[in-house]
Amino acid sequence: MKNGKPWPDTDGNPIHAHGGWMLRHGGYIYWYGEDRRDNHYVSCYRSADLENWEFRGHILSTDTPAEATGGRFDLKLSWEKDGKTRKVNIERPKVLYNERTKKFVLWAHYENGMDYRDARACVASSDFPDRDFAYHGSMNPFGSMSRDCTVFEDGTGDAYFISTARDNADLHVYRLTEDYLNVAELEKAIYNHEYREAPALFERGGRVYMISSYCTGWAPNQGKWCSADSVTGRWGLLHDFGDKTTFGSQSAFVWRGGQNGERYWYVGDRWMGGEPKYFESTYVILEIRFDEKGDPFIEWSEETKLII
Repeated sequence: MKNGKPWPDTDGNPIHAHGGWMLRHGGYIYWYGEDRRDNHYVSCYRSADLENWEFRGHILSTDTPAEATGGRFDLKLSWEKDGKTRKVNIERPKVLYNERTKKFVLWAHYENGMDYRDARACVASSDFPDRDFAYHGSMNPFGSMSRDCTVFEDGTGDAYFISTARDNADLHVYRLTEDYLNVAELEKAIYNHEYREAPALFERGGRVYMISSYCTGWAPNQGKWCSADSVTGRWGLLHDFGDKTTFGSQSAFVWRGGQNGERYWYVGDRWMGGEPKYFESTYVILEIRFDEKGDPFIEWSEETKLII
């Protein structure tokens, strides 16, 4: 793909998978992301080669059926005003496959569509990666605000939900329940008053790395990376990642591929300055390399090819 240029799907339409996530399953890679057009919230694409992406549908919309779980969550995915259906905001969707339950579980950031005062996490699930999701509602994890978010599996069967808290001042690390449908415990709060958002985590050589951005709205800024011995361990200092605007992008997730999974790619959104230009937003994908100390870095390239 050409960085910062529209990336079409197999029908020739621009891919709308912003703030997204890729999941490898059953011989395909599924790409999920925000799609704010019409009554949509989350789109899904599928590829066997990471180049040609087939649009599979909108897995979350105002029409998605609600299904209560054990948690007493708010099940609204829209609201009515002046006789019209108003959308909420669903941002940064991430999907995990739960080996125990054989369910695909989506976590995302929820806002009410009018302002950013709700600051909730929301969850949905399905038996399939690209259809028939049920919405289980939104909530404030243990009463905390929750905005930009991601998920992480540690290889032992435990999964974590990481999100910004306290008006983006800090990051919270939550362990998920065994079915991934709720937060089980607030493991720790990290980066006090650092105002990090857009977290993206990956594991390499027994360490967990996180890439994030500063809070500057739609404007790009200097990305940072940090690392820890585990997601619940002691996190180190923040270090610059990319140039002063992270090459005009904001982190979404990290793709791991190549033989034995030894290669990593930074996947970011190049936001076009907010509504209505949001719909013209594109992607920046750059391979993450590591220096002699093992510190990650990216360099600009006009084109990038993801490797399975």
